Amino acid sequence: MAVAGGHTAAAATPTGPPNAKAKKNGAAKAGYVFPHSAVDGFSRLAYTEHLPDETATTTIAFFHRARAFFAAHGIHRITRLVTDNGGNYRAGAFARTISGFVSRHQRTRPYTPRHNGKVERYQRTLAEELLYARVWTSETQRANAIQVWNIHYNYHRAHTAAGDKPPATRLPQRVTNVMTQNN
Repeated sequence: MAVAGGHTAAAATPTGPPNAKAKKNGAAKAGYVFPHSAVDGFSRLAYTEHLPDETATTTIAFFHRARAFFAAHGIHRITRLVTDNGGNYRAGAFARTISGFVSRHQRTRPYTPRHNGKVERYQRTLAEELLYARVWTSETQRANAIQVWNIHYNYHRAHTAAGDKPPATRLPQRVTNVMTQNN
């Protein structure tokens, strides 16, 4: 997802369940998570949700919530949306939905994740620092941890691209859902 005003963002989801038969039957492998993520390219502000699948309907709903999240942080216009070539991003319903909000939808070349580097790096950081950093007793516990980790990533974790400051420091509008003593 690329955003105007010097802001560029990207969206991606990981590939589906490793078990092809489970994917064909619509069932994910137990313990498999579908984190949908959007990252603003300028500030590196990130938005992630733990969702049950990668269908176009789910992705469209995620897109609307991500837009609202970025708008609350002063990023209102999306000029370029960069996604991978997943079926959810190629779907006609997704294309029709984003056409009213995005100037240009750019899909990366197949098997070339470096073209969507910002979100791919974010997904790797999310996996290393949270998803695989400990054993989770339930998907609900992991989903709740993603929400808490997103606050940490956006408001507290230093980022080299932001001058060793958290991504939220590069935003045009200072919005925070963190209590003052935690800033």
